[in-house]
Amino acid sequence: MGAIENTKVAAVFEHYPEHIQQQMWFLRELILDTATETEGVDTVEETLKWGEPSYLAKNGSTIRIDWKKSSPHQYAMYFNCNTMLVDTFKELFRDKFKFEGNRAIVFDENDEIPVDELKQCISSSLTYHTRKHLPMLGI
Repeated sequence: MGAIENTKVAAVFEHYPEHIQQQMWFLRELILDTATETEGVDTVEETLKWGEPSYLAKNGSTIRIDWKKSSPHQYAMYFNCNTMLVDTFKELFRDKFKFEGNRAIVFDENDEIPVDELKQCISSSLTYHTRKHLPMLGI
């Protein structure tokens, strides 16, 4: 995957602890790869929201990724808590992921990530506004 063009986003990645940088790069690549594979997603903007790397497609809901000092061995993928995204993910993937309320999928630093299922979550978020009227977000 290419370098981060947004220098502010790149700076955030550079400041993640070494033990978590690889996982954050993996999530970033997964989001960008999923975007290129998802019908209806032309481009994804990479920016910062609330100081966190954020990814937004034209017809989608923002995805953020971050690591917090308060939970040094975890990192997360955040979704808009005003949507039904995480509630839907809980219904479909309750045995695959750990969730934080209605806003995040949380990973421990050594977790093996179920890639196919996470890509479904990412795709649903990136196309949210074209699919939100469908049962289970059209997953």
